[in-house]
Amino acid sequence: MSIDTDEPREARTHFEIERLLASACLLRVTLDTGRTHQIRVHMQAIGHPVCGDPLYGTPGLYGLRRQFLHAARLALAHPVTGEAIDVVSPLPDDLQTALLCASEADRSSEP
Repeated sequence: MSIDTDEPREARTHFEIERLLASACLLRVTLDTGRTHQIRVHMQAIGHPVCGDPLYGTPGLYGLRRQFLHAARLALAHPVTGEAIDVVSPLPDDLQTALLCASEADRSSEP
């Protein structure tokens, strides 16, 4: 799928379920390629759009003012030196709040 061309390039996305909720799930996504909107397009294509995504999903879901996307870890070789770079980042407060909101919504819908 491509929004810019009739001749899309190959794109590969792998994902694992981190936490399953009744109305959403938290995924760990790994990319083999780096295409524009890759995660957003692939998740929408399989019927699981990114929460808060105004283009491919539902904006404002769980109180989000942005897409529920976060680079928890970025690992690459430095483009000049070849040195391994590995950076980690915790989930930001707004995304933690949205995850809590999704969990509470699931609990309130239980019989």
